Amino acid sequence: MPDPVPLDLCLQVNGAPRQLSLDPRTTLLDALRDHLHLTGSKKGCDHGQCGACTVLVNGRRINACLSLAVMHDGDAITTIEGLGTPDALHPMQAAFIRHDGYQCGYCTPGQICSSVAVLEEIAAGIPSHVTGDLTAEATFTAEEVRERMSGNICRCGAYSNILDAITEVAGA
Repeated sequence: MPDPVPLDLCLQVNGAPRQLSLDPRTTLLDALRDHLHLTGSKKGCDHGQCGACTVLVNGRRINACLSLAVMHDGDAITTIEGLGTPDALHPMQAAFIRHDGYQCGYCTPGQICSSVAVLEEIAAGIPSHVTGDLTAEATFTAEEVRERMSGNICRCGAYSNILDAITEVAGA
């Protein structure tokens, strides 16, 4: 069987255009980690069940292990490396540090990216499975946050610390 023909694409990664020529079967996670050397997003289960690979695409969170890179030609992708810098942390990164929400750190990049998206979803009034009244705007509650974060697994069990960090950033 012949090798697949590489496809050219441009990803807007952390605010910068990145030109790539990739095997069309390359996942977004593998493109970020292996081709762009952005190793913050982790390969956990490789089945979309743990959330370690969560990144933001056009402001929405996705599991990068389940999405092909070629599907995101021209999309704006934000990884943990694009949220803040060591000298200017994103508020969610700083809150995770203050509340010890990172523990071993493996899941932390995906947890932080998801946390940022959760606050945006709630602020936009998007309901979840636990929203009591689907005609009313979603409000910030611990139950809403837990439901929305349920796709991100922390094997250390730092869930209460993560909820504290999200709550701090939400100002709730």
